[in-house]
Amino acid sequence: MAIRLTDVANEAGVSLATASRVLNGSARKPAAEISDKVRAAAEKLGYFPNAQAQALARATTKLVGLVVRDIADPYFSTIARGVQRGLGDSGTQLLLASTDSEPEREIEAVRAFMSQRTDAIILSGSRGESEDDGLLKLIENYQDNGGQVVVIGQPLASTGGIQVDNRTTSEHLAGELIRAGHRKFVILAGDENLLTSRHRAQGFLAKLKRTGLSAVDVIHGAFSREGAYMAMSDYLGDRKPGVSGQICVFCVSDVMALGAMRAIRERGLQVPEDIAVAGFDDIPTLEDVTPTVSTARLPLEEIGRWAGEMVLSHGEARKMVVTGTPILRESSELRSAKG
Repeated sequence: MAIRLTDVANEAGVSLATASRVLNGSARKPAAEISDKVRAAAEKLGYFPNAQAQALARATTKLVGLVVRDIADPYFSTIARGVQRGLGDSGTQLLLASTDSEPEREIEAVRAFMSQRTDAIILSGSRGESEDDGLLKLIENYQDNGGQVVVIGQPLASTGGIQVDNRTTSEHLAGELIRAGHRKFVILAGDENLLTSRHRAQGFLAKLKRTGLSAVDVIHGAFSREGAYMAMSDYLGDRKPGVSGQICVFCVSDVMALGAMRAIRERGLQVPEDIAVAGFDDIPTLEDVTPTVSTARLPLEEIGRWAGEMVLSHGEARKMVVTGTPILRESSELRSAKG
């Protein structure tokens, strides 16, 4: 009876993927003691690696998969452009999948990229508080077979990538708005189940508290332009007469800020004369909007480029943390005459 690779894996007490990486020449190598166990098991059983399997294990497809939440969102399209820059003239082609914020579609996208034997998968987008076991198992299997995974946003176990320090960046933005003279804040906090929106709101509130201030209101809703439009419309419709003077609305993303500004205009109010607005991310279109929008600037295209370069490095997964910079523009100008 022919000895199979499965027999070697069982004899060595390792997974089939690990045995394949040792004996078929994968670029991703297990620890030395594990490799020694696998080779000893192969020698004991008289197993000889298949030449075709070895060639397949060493092959690269020159394909990288990028999974984003919403390709229509300038945040993600800018990151995608940066990834393409990072891949440069390596001959690697970028494949794109958009999940529309549905976790099951993220798993479907990862499976699809695995079936296409991509050399790497880049995951970009906010996550919930608990990690999806199904996604983690898929990633582990993909890595065991030599694939690379880079995450942009909140880190996942066993992966490298770029993490955004949303809390600290929000604190810095709140500090700049306070220094500019603002004292009354409403926070459009997005979906509290998403770590990105939660951390941005928490950082802003923490800075207010340390300064002796508190938010007039914290409003949750969809982490989207339409979600912010609806939240702002409801707030303006229910606004208490006792809340007077110029309010500054902090939106936990720029697209939310644009939705809030639309709602403000539809009520016959002006930005910033009646209500000041600030966002987060610094998507490329902000300076083209009237008034120009205050925000916390993240180097979105550079973040994408770094992710692409990590893929090409073929080394152990690296991790880096990025903190944004407050940028005050016309939308948050203080009008002292308004109180």
